Amino acid sequence: MKNYLVFGFALLGLLSITSCASDDTADINIINNGGTTPVTPGSTIFLSGTYTEDLTLDINNSYKVNGSLIMESGTTLTVPAGMTLEALASGADVYIAISQGAKINAVGTAANPIIFTSDASAPTAGDWGGLILLGSAPINSVAGTATATSEIASLPYGGNNAADDSGILRYVRVQYSGGAADGQSENNGISFYGVGNGTTVEYIQVFEGKDDGVEFFGGTVNVNNVSVVNAQDDSIDWTEGYTGTITDAYVKHGADHDKGIEADGFNTDIGNNSNPIYFSSPTLTNLTIIGLGSANSSEAIRLRAGTRATFTNVVLQGYAEGFDLDGNDTDSPTGAGVTSGETSVTDILFTDITLKVKNDTGVMFTDADFITGDGNGTGTDYATWGAGWTVGN
Repeated sequence: MKNYLVFGFALLGLLSITSCASDDTADINIINNGGTTPVTPGSTIFLSGTYTEDLTLDINNSYKVNGSLIMESGTTLTVPAGMTLEALASGADVYIAISQGAKINAVGTAANPIIFTSDASAPTAGDWGGLILLGSAPINSVAGTATATSEIASLPYGGNNAADDSGILRYVRVQYSGGAADGQSENNGISFYGVGNGTTVEYIQVFEGKDDGVEFFGGTVNVNNVSVVNAQDDSIDWTEGYTGTITDAYVKHGADHDKGIEADGFNTDIGNNSNPIYFSSPTLTNLTIIGLGSANSSEAIRLRAGTRATFTNVVLQGYAEGFDLDGNDTDSPTGAGVTSGETSVTDILFTDITLKVKNDTGVMFTDADFITGDGNGTGTDYATWGAGWTVGN
């Protein structure tokens, strides 16, 4: 293990040693910038602070995140297959952030997924923050090569490198996330801030999150095989000019929830500052969204603030509204995306949906302008690719 700990973490480690007699954890040998002392196998090691060198976790040890864990530019966080990394269930300010220029190497398998979860004996949504990746791919909340600042941790993101690489997430599950950070802002399960398409993201699940499941703040990252179950806010969310692909996605709502997808063309709190102006325009293929029934769930998918999106092979089940499109004919031209052909749905199955399409955009279009192949959707084959490593299905 490399020398990676800043003074703040060394102090936390010293404090943890004094508590070993009461919490049944093994003795902890401190590693700091002055030298390395081997960690006793089987130790519980507390992680927090800003890491200026690589951090490689050992499957033989137990780790607990007890504050903000921030990997600085140029570093890599490596998490082995089969590891369960716990976070202190304090809700606020407990999260993992992979800064712009840093990487995460979290490669699990279906038989041995990597799990980020709460340390509570009876965990609940919002126990801890979540996982945050920040890159230098384009965003439309700033002009040119300028960067924006993340809501959580106030870290920079964005730029002009569409192929930016923030590492690998494969067979990774994030549980009981969404705790408030900085006393007010809530974390998502996994947040992608300006992450580029050089990043590999496949087979990820967010389970029982208090805020959004997966959210994209601009960027170009492509994600495959994503599961969001029981998110209490939106399950999949995008904004700030996200232009990647989402392939094979499964959403299932619990008793507390909002939209299956809530999508913005730009961040309405900041404005669309790109030049030339562009909007979010992801491509979604093989999508299934399961609600609680048309009497109990509102919108499956809400498209607003000028977003474009291309949907192919979709199943929507159990909502009052299938698609709700909001906008205007000026700065938030969501409807114009339909009339131009930039926003479309091909092959879809509506089951227990009261209203298939609601048009609140100020632009006239028909369902036929928006949808082709009504009745032909089969959605994603979640029973196959989600088997063995996902929960709550």
